[in-house]
Amino acid sequence: MTKRLRHPGRAGVRLFGAAMGLVLVVTAATAQDTPAYRDDRSTATSVIESLYNAINRHEYLRAWSYFETEAGGDDATADYEAFKEGYADTVSVTIVTGTETAEGAAGSTYYTIPAAIEAVDGEGKHRRFAGCYTLRLAQPAIQDTPPFSPLHIIEGALKPVKSGDLDAILPESCES
Repeated sequence: MTKRLRHPGRAGVRLFGAAMGLVLVVTAATAQDTPAYRDDRSTATSVIESLYNAINRHEYLRAWSYFETEAGGDDATADYEAFKEGYADTVSVTIVTGTETAEGAAGSTYYTIPAAIEAVDGEGKHRRFAGCYTLRLAQPAIQDTPPFSPLHIIEGALKPVKSGDLDAILPESCES
């Protein structure tokens, strides 16, 4: 089963190769085009859907917060600014996700989830990407020092795909 998220908009797409993988970027749309707010970190699928909800709403700091990052310092600020700039021209992003899988290891659960994305730029050009996200949750019961660390993305490995609809380019799994 796949899930599809769509945000209609009007602007452009620009790709930004970040250390965490390929990132797509979003710019202003009218208020009527803004999707309803969604911030759900209860499953890997929900985190990825919330990430793209934040991008489609132009809430880049919220989008950034779904990724594992080192707190504070100039490097974190520079990384965020580069992340934000990378989304300067995207009009809309549509995402389809596959079935998430989970594996436990030493007090953490790691999740992988296949994803296919279509980004549309201001000139109407469609670009597609496919790959996998990896997420991590440190077991909540063993977390006892602030701040709490929710389920978060540790890697996004998406690559450009020349053609095909999202369901066709969606990886069947994230197995190597």
